[in-house]
Amino acid sequence: MSTQPLADRLRPRNLDEYIGQRHLVGPDGIIRRMIESGKIASFILWGPPGVGKTTLARIIANTTKCPFFTLSAVTSGVKDVREVIERAQQEAGGMFSGGRPILFIDEIHRFSKSQQDSLLGAVENGTITLIGATTENPSFEVIRPLLSRAQVYTLRPLEEDDLRALLTRAVTVDEILSQSKVRIEETSALFRYAGGDARKLLNILDLLEQSTGLGEEIVINDRIITERLQENPQAYDKNGEMHYDIISAFIKSIRGSDPDAAVYWLARMIAGGEDPEFIARRMVILASEDVGLANPNAMLVANTTFDIIQKIGMPEGRIPLSECAIYLAQSPKSNSAYLAIDAALEEVERSGNLPVPLHLRNAPTALMKKLGYGKNYMYSHNYPGNFVRQQFRPDAIAGKEFWHPCSNPAEDVMVQRHNSRWGNVKGKQ
Repeated sequence: MSTQPLADRLRPRNLDEYIGQRHLVGPDGIIRRMIESGKIASFILWGPPGVGKTTLARIIANTTKCPFFTLSAVTSGVKDVREVIERAQQEAGGMFSGGRPILFIDEIHRFSKSQQDSLLGAVENGTITLIGATTENPSFEVIRPLLSRAQVYTLRPLEEDDLRALLTRAVTVDEILSQSKVRIEETSALFRYAGGDARKLLNILDLLEQSTGLGEEIVINDRIITERLQENPQAYDKNGEMHYDIISAFIKSIRGSDPDAAVYWLARMIAGGEDPEFIARRMVILASEDVGLANPNAMLVANTTFDIIQKIGMPEGRIPLSECAIYLAQSPKSNSAYLAIDAALEEVERSGNLPVPLHLRNAPTALMKKLGYGKNYMYSHNYPGNFVRQQFRPDAIAGKEFWHPCSNPAEDVMVQRHNSRWGNVKGKQ
């Protein structure tokens, strides 16, 4: 009888066994295309735990037959990075080596700036192909020079269909479960507790198998799942805190304007030893995404809270965190800025590099002036109220709107100001 955890026993060995992330590994997925071409570019996989980041890196190495090196940012230093790069150079020079060596760094967000700097040369000159994995936003945790050399791909929590496929594979393919009597009656509790995390789902199945008597039928239904997990809260979360579930509840409580719930979930995170900078960072994001133009001061408060946490740390930091959470929860809400930039990005993706209208272009040379650059541009400060109507968007999208204001006092004023300038044209969501 194998003592390996189910998650290890079922670890996919190729893309055919890999479940989820169809936007990356499906028929038209960028990572599938890279694997099929044998040309792997450096990239960073960003997503929550249990969605296949490490597994995908290993599949790439196995499929392309590239030398594969791995480092954990938790235990490795600059010296370890340099040693691996030297070994990769030796491997790349071997006559039987495959493609360019791959260096996989788990939890790359934990690397310091100097550790990340030590990777730049090898990535730049092609000594290694870097594949990083992180649960944190690379924009905050990965240095800009490294981000410019590595594309970021976002991995999503597994959808219900993915979890169902994983469950089917576990009970039909696994060496233990496939030999057991398994009866699946209900799956809603199982999928709810899994929360889009493949490893969590397989750990729950492991718990069910281990807590079922020899020769007895393994029954999966909502009652049994709930009872077993209440009896063994550590079974699917070794730290006793469902990190991503709780931060999600925290954010949604603030978005839903419930300060009491927000403080409760904040207390859960603090008691569980959560990184206070992580909490503060998420509130900065929320201040712009969910409070937004309804209260622009919210971003200032959240950013100040982040600065204070860096200066004073814990336990005193719990107080500004609480103050910020309550302030954001009680603030009016608007996601119009968030929706506006996403809509604009979709338009850029659709229409490409539309030309800048000639009157908006700079004309530092005589040739540019001759070509009409800057001609007929009207300088706003030369007109009453520092405003004059003119076209600022490319001709192809001259009438396209991206910002659709929400209904709140602050944006009502913005709408009035906008319509007084441009005519009564700006509506609300």
